[in-house]
Amino acid sequence: MLPFQANQGQNPRMGFELRKKKKYKGAERFAERIRSMQEEAKAALQKVQEDMKQYADRERGEVEEYRVGNLVLVSTKDLKYQMAEKRTEKFTE
Repeated sequence: MLPFQANQGQNPRMGFELRKKKKYKGAERFAERIRSMQEEAKAALQKVQEDMKQYADRERGEVEEYRVGNLVLVSTKDLKYQMAEKRTEKFTE
């Protein structure tokens, strides 16, 4: 299913097709079909997200939780390039 079809409920129009100005009798069915396609797409994305998280967590080790006030050591390896114009020796040494 194309993303356009999931959002709009139909394939994109090609060329210059005239649109009807009549009131569409099946509008409620159309809206329901779009809602069901969007819910299906959301469910599929949620499942993939959970699968990816499960895989990533399996490869990842335990991490330490940091709280406000904890003292930490910060690497300044990449700060030299980010602070080239505002070079402060305190952070770049």
